Amino acid sequence: MSTTFMGMPAVRDTAGHGNLHASEPFPQAATRELGNAQLRSNLRHATHTIRDKRLKVVGELDDWEALRDAGAATKNAAMANLPALLEEFEKNFTARGGVVHWARDAEEANRIVTDLVRQTGSDEVVKVKSMATQEIGLNEHLESEGIAAFETDLAELIVQLGEDKPSHILVPAIHKNRTEVKDIFLRQMPQVDPDLTDNPPELAMAARAHLRKKFLSAQVAISGANFALADTGTLGVVESEGNGRMCLTLPDTLITVMGIEKVLPTAQDLEVFMQLLPRSSTGERMNPYTSVWTGVTEGDGPKNMHIVLIDNGRTNALADQYGRTALNCIRCSACMNVCPVYERTGGHAYGSTYPGPIGAILSPLMTGIEAEDNGSLPYASSLCGACYDACPVKINIPDILVHLRGEDVAAQHQQRKLPSEMDLLMKGAEIALSSGKVLNLMEKALPVGRLAAGRQKKIKKLPGKLAGAWTSSRDIPAPPAQSFRDWWKKEGRG
Repeated sequence: MSTTFMGMPAVRDTAGHGNLHASEPFPQAATRELGNAQLRSNLRHATHTIRDKRLKVVGELDDWEALRDAGAATKNAAMANLPALLEEFEKNFTARGGVVHWARDAEEANRIVTDLVRQTGSDEVVKVKSMATQEIGLNEHLESEGIAAFETDLAELIVQLGEDKPSHILVPAIHKNRTEVKDIFLRQMPQVDPDLTDNPPELAMAARAHLRKKFLSAQVAISGANFALADTGTLGVVESEGNGRMCLTLPDTLITVMGIEKVLPTAQDLEVFMQLLPRSSTGERMNPYTSVWTGVTEGDGPKNMHIVLIDNGRTNALADQYGRTALNCIRCSACMNVCPVYERTGGHAYGSTYPGPIGAILSPLMTGIEAEDNGSLPYASSLCGACYDACPVKINIPDILVHLRGEDVAAQHQQRKLPSEMDLLMKGAEIALSSGKVLNLMEKALPVGRLAAGRQKKIKKLPGKLAGAWTSSRDIPAPPAQSFRDWWKKEGRG
């Protein structure tokens, strides 16, 4: 697989990647988040509700596994033919009145979007929920340039008003309960009724009233895209509230920011993904709002249409023969809703725009395992496999996690001048297990281990950094009185 893409070299430089790399090691961040009992309660309630709904609607389809196979095959084929598909999309999107911009990284994408907004003379934009713009840190960049960005998705609005960060791919405010949301609205919305309660319909109406003027006055909208169709130059967004429809139709200028991996060959491919995505994400049979648009149409919708296609490390992932299937992700969040680690730590502990199991592989693949503290993300898993079972496009997340752990170990070896404690232990194990005589000699020490275990027949503490860390939270059963080989000989079978 070539490490160049559309004439752009794939590099491992972490500069300009935006919000992809962790700012602190996962174990450190997770330890802090585990102390938040309210967070764990909110997450457990929300993830279990979504996963139960998903199981119900998935169980209605006899061909669910066939749909998963079709989705995986389609995405694999698209990634294998990605440069050609993107060129085809560019040709068709341009032919229908759109303008295509290519961005190597977050820095370039932010600059392109800022210039496009300034060309309109506007100093504010409305936004459809978009992981890509979160990834590149677009809102923060626009604010630094004097341009106000208003999130219109309810969950994104809650996060923005609360001066918080998203903690879930699908439900960014999943870590907040409705009482916390009410408090945020009372604190941040100037026109809100002071008697506002935490009743969900009231909260939704308050958000609607807050956003209505923005929808009607905005000249520029910024969206993401769930899918791009190469054969027609069509873009598609799925959402649940109708805010996306408002942003995609009312403003004069529409700027879409999309990762290059979202392209599909034909419109027919949507038949599969429009069954997989809503069931896997929200546990619904179909999406409430599906907006599909193709180019500029006189008198209908935006007059100026742009798309910014961002790489931002995706070619790095594409060049990894073991991890490239991570780019098949359709951002449904099903893996997060079944992950026991995510359920207890929440999304903020991952430090990246993409949390949970998919984030634990996607972020290191895009930025490099050595970037910032991304080397700890592949260890944020019990390898239980629930994520693989839930993934609608069959991304084998556990296998990729193990692969990335190997890359992390190799990277650490290259950085160290002296062998680590683990290196020495593994070398000792290699010597012991490579010779029957050496192993037999070491087995003579079994009585010493039983003596150290004492009457409780448990070893509660071992020396060393690794062994000490292991016994800090668990006991080791006392070793047997004799080895299997000694027992075999004693029974006269040797």
